[in-house]
Amino acid sequence: MIRKVGMKIISIRCIAQDTFEMILENNFISNNAVPGQFLHLQVGEHSLRRPISITDCDPSRGTVTIIFKINGQGTRELSAYQVGQYLNVLGPMGNEFPLHANSTALLIGGGIGVPPLYYLGKTLKEMGCTIISVLGFQDKNHVFYENEFKNLGKNFIVTNNGSYGERGLVTDVINHVHHFDYYYSCGPIPMLRAVSQELKERRGYISIEERMGCGVGACYACVVPTKDGTNYKKICKDGPVFVAGEVKL
Repeated sequence: MIRKVGMKIISIRCIAQDTFEMILENNFISNNAVPGQFLHLQVGEHSLRRPISITDCDPSRGTVTIIFKINGQGTRELSAYQVGQYLNVLGPMGNEFPLHANSTALLIGGGIGVPPLYYLGKTLKEMGCTIISVLGFQDKNHVFYENEFKNLGKNFIVTNNGSYGERGLVTDVINHVHHFDYYYSCGPIPMLRAVSQELKERRGYISIEERMGCGVGACYACVVPTKDGTNYKKICKDGPVFVAGEVKL
């Protein structure tokens, strides 16, 4: 069930270069959101809402955590919001990651695709899963949530220029991870394409981080073709999570 709610900002901090963590308060969202879903935020006077993945939920406190990166005027304005202000939010939106208890899960994230994997990993660990994370960033200044993922299980950090962790791309590391049951990946389209190709013989799920208009499937602004090219899927309504290989990246 999607609702329009007011969410109070109770914390906001910069956690990496141009990257902010914001903790919001709302009992309905915190008790109903599941890993893989997102919030659609109204920012200032902008006509289009901003889709932001859910990083974490704490129903006991009634809080929801999101992480976003400044990549335009809207997110720049969002980063200037203050504790105590309210955001007009639609949510929780989108579908969720399929969950498999007592399995070994490989989480593969790139940049701002990392946040939704934290809530997923935390939930899977509570279900008795073993967690392995491979997180890719541009450079050391963009790395965030390293300790949070370490608390979930084995964690690899990869940077494009080798300024932190291993040098290269996430695909350079996942080649060396052989023992897992399912993989989950979120990040830029080129990364998702490479991961899906590299792990085409393995069972997995991808979450597509893309701009969207209405967020409810009415405007056809966020569509991706199916694998055979004969149809399409709406990211906001049919996704953002898809079975790997279901859509053409």
